[in-house]
Amino acid sequence: MGSGGKQGVMVVEMQKGLAGLQIHQNPIAQLQAKFKELEVGFKVWLAKQSLPVEAAVVTATSAAQGAAIGAFMGTLTNDVSSSFPTPPPNAAASLNPQALASIKQAQALSGGPLVQARNFAVMTGVNAGISCVMKRIRGKEDVQSSMVAAFGSGAMFSLVSGMGGPNQAANVITSGLFFALVQGGLFQLGQKFSQPPAEDVFYAKTRSMLTSLGLQNYEKNFKKGLLTDSTLPLLTDSALRDVKIPPGPRLLILDRIQRDPDARGTQDGRG
Repeated sequence: MGSGGKQGVMVVEMQKGLAGLQIHQNPIAQLQAKFKELEVGFKVWLAKQSLPVEAAVVTATSAAQGAAIGAFMGTLTNDVSSSFPTPPPNAAASLNPQALASIKQAQALSGGPLVQARNFAVMTGVNAGISCVMKRIRGKEDVQSSMVAAFGSGAMFSLVSGMGGPNQAANVITSGLFFALVQGGLFQLGQKFSQPPAEDVFYAKTRSMLTSLGLQNYEKNFKKGLLTDSTLPLLTDSALRDVKIPPGPRLLILDRIQRDPDARGTQDGRG
């Protein structure tokens, strides 16, 4: 067997060894990868369904998650809700409408597990359902869709929680607008901070290659040496050694670049 064949066998064996080492040393990472695979499969299946089915499934699953969160929150506020007085039926009519509304609002925001489970289920379920419909109709998820979903969520929360003053319709609109403004602001803030740094654009292929080899920890070495995507066809063993990448990973990286059609084509085009 020639030297090229021996090197190829050694690279394959090293890849298997690194993969086996990662499996045995990272059971949590393996579990996360499995969960991610199931999540992606579920999303792919859901995207193939009709709009009513997708909206119903998204609403139900999100409502279940919200109910679980609300029940947990309700256990923390259960003692607080018991301290609020409940006016007797015969005295409710004599109370000031604003005072009665304040009592209802306090009870709605600090109810027990069942009350909070209902409130959170409605908020999250309606929000997710409307977002799903808006995304399917408009073909994108932006701040307008987010605010529409939040408006519906706030309006439904106002209805089921019993919050509001004498004018229930006005309170529904007010709650919806408040939810929409808050979620719109949070959406814009998230968009601003979720944008990757400008330098990451120059390391997209490098990151993909390193991740596929299980060597993503060496991305910082590439950035430290300014080895961007455009330098991939020019990489040599000495260049990788200069950025302090060990011999084993260097062999894997150089072998992948040699086998990569894009990198080979770019390199050949320079010749």
